[in-house]
Amino acid sequence: MPEHTTAWRLQLSGLCFLLQILTIILFAVFVRYSPESSPGPCSQQLNCSWRNQDLGFQHPRFRDVHLQALLGFGLLVAFLGRYGPGSVAISILVVAFAIQWAVLIQGFSYFFLNGKIYVGAQSMVSADFCTAAILISTGAILGRVNPVQMLLLTLLGVTLFTLNEYILLSLMGVSDSGGSLTVHTFGAYFGLMVSRILHQPHMDKRKEQQDTGHQPDVFAVVGTIYLWIFWPSFTSATTVHDNAEPWAVLNTYFSLVASTLASFVLLPVLYEESTLRMVQIQDATLAGMAVMGMAGEMLVTPFGALIVGFLAGLIPPLGFRFLTPVLCSRLKIQDTCGVHNVHGLPGILGALLGMLLTALATADAYGGRLELVFPLVAQGSRTATDQVLCQLCALPVTLLLATLGGSLTG
Repeated sequence: MPEHTTAWRLQLSGLCFLLQILTIILFAVFVRYSPESSPGPCSQQLNCSWRNQDLGFQHPRFRDVHLQALLGFGLLVAFLGRYGPGSVAISILVVAFAIQWAVLIQGFSYFFLNGKIYVGAQSMVSADFCTAAILISTGAILGRVNPVQMLLLTLLGVTLFTLNEYILLSLMGVSDSGGSLTVHTFGAYFGLMVSRILHQPHMDKRKEQQDTGHQPDVFAVVGTIYLWIFWPSFTSATTVHDNAEPWAVLNTYFSLVASTLASFVLLPVLYEESTLRMVQIQDATLAGMAVMGMAGEMLVTPFGALIVGFLAGLIPPLGFRFLTPVLCSRLKIQDTCGVHNVHGLPGILGALLGMLLTALATADAYGGRLELVFPLVAQGSRTATDQVLCQLCALPVTLLLATLGGSLTG
């Protein structure tokens, strides 16, 4: 056992050293600052709504998104008593490498001009979105892989995430500013497929991994507070400030509060515990935010956001009670943090909602805002029906890439 531990530590040290040297060399050869007078080359579909905004406005958004990715997701996985502090350290390791690798991979896809990658706040937020998806994936396998394997998962996951994002946003012209598909759905099912390949029959169930003590709930409280504060900025980070941001922020908040209340409706009925655990509130909060990723900047209406958020908040309690045992016993998928119930299913619901709202989108309802949400439709290069079909096809494409990529990675 001591020899095995020593070998593992040396592997981690060596891999971190090699990956960092590789990224330093690639950064030295390809990466340059984006000129302040022009945010630089970018694809119209990927986080390009800031091209006419000054850096003073971009930095607060980047800060909020980065805090959400680092602290929000990092603390959310600490509810597992067995892995709590270690899981936070692994999350920071994943974030540290994923951001560097995402800047490179996404840079070659979106910000590459004349042999160079031009980086700015815009590209850093794109990297944080990618990092969030990878952190979601790690939640499905937490406790069953070592840091070396986590780094390899990050290496492949960032590449596959960028491929999926490029197909959806650039080639298909899908509207998914908050990442219902690209972040939540892809991250969840990529991680679940890796978990299926790494199935361990002796692994304890999620309920047995949770510590009933005080410390895990403290982590969940802090992580949930970060969600409430910073997630609306996460959802609206790629929307246009002057017009689209208020809808994305408001719809996210309405969905968030309704999903939280929904958990208090079901949990007392489904579980016999005398007090509700903070981690259960945390799951409902995440579900309400995941469902609003695609539809946040669309015309959901305030009451519609409340309805959708309430429905999303019902998914985690029902999922953990009825679906998770089936996944484990029948499909042999061990979902450590419950990403299927918290991110996967709400992400799919958000994609279906986005498709419905796309079908209802008209120039009269959106006005000048139509060009911001559905630019191809507003420009006349695509009909509303074609846009609906693209939004619909984006779901199976994401699921296919996530499952195939997860199988390969596992």
